[in-house]
Amino acid sequence: MDTIILAIISLIILLFSIILHEIAHGTVAYMLGDPTAKLAGRLTLNPLKHLDPIGSVLLPLVLFLSTQGAMVFGWAKPVPINPFNLTDKRWGELKVGIAGVAVNFFIAIAFSVLARFFYVSDSFFAIVSFAAVLNFALGIFNLLPIPPLDGSHVLFSFLGEKLSDFKIFMQQYGIFILFFLIFWGVNWIFDISSQLFYLISGR
Repeated sequence: MDTIILAIISLIILLFSIILHEIAHGTVAYMLGDPTAKLAGRLTLNPLKHLDPIGSVLLPLVLFLSTQGAMVFGWAKPVPINPFNLTDKRWGELKVGIAGVAVNFFIAIAFSVLARFFYVSDSFFAIVSFAAVLNFALGIFNLLPIPPLDGSHVLFSFLGEKLSDFKIFMQQYGIFILFFLIFWGVNWIFDISSQLFYLISGR
C-alpha cells in the first residue's frame, strides 16, 4: 500500500478511535448526572470538536514519519467533566475513566474477530490489524496510573484520601512522565497489543 495512503488511513483510524474514547467518557458522565460534555458540544463525531493540535496532528505525524509507519499514537482534547455533578460520588470518576478504555478494547476485539472469521484481502487485513493493535495500545496506555490518563482516576478512586502527597506529585509531574514514556517507552505496549491481536485473530 502506498505510504501516503497508509498514513492517511492510519491517522483517520487514530482520530476516530480517540474521538470515540472521549465520547464514551462524556456519555457515561452524562448518564451519571454531569451534562458538562454535552453542553460543550463534545458528544459528537465531528472531529473539529475534538482535535488537539499536538496530540491529534503533530505527534501522530512525527511518530509515523520517524518510525517509517511502524508507530502512530496520539490523543484528542479531553472531554470536560465536572466530578461534583456525578451522582455516584465514590466511584463516578472511576466509571467515567474506564468508559473510554472499554470502548478501545471493544473496537480492538471487534476488528480482531473480523480478521479471524472473515476473509479479507492483504490490504484490508493491514488496515484491520492496525485498527485492532492501535485500539489495544490505546486501551493499555490509558490504563497507566499517570495523570491525565484514565488509569490515574482508577488509582485515585481506590486511594481515596490516602497518599494525598503522592496524588499531588503525580498531578503536577505526570505530564512529563507521560511524554517520556511516549518517546522512549511505549514499544512494549505495542508488543503486547500485537500479541493480543494474534491471540484473538490467529493471524
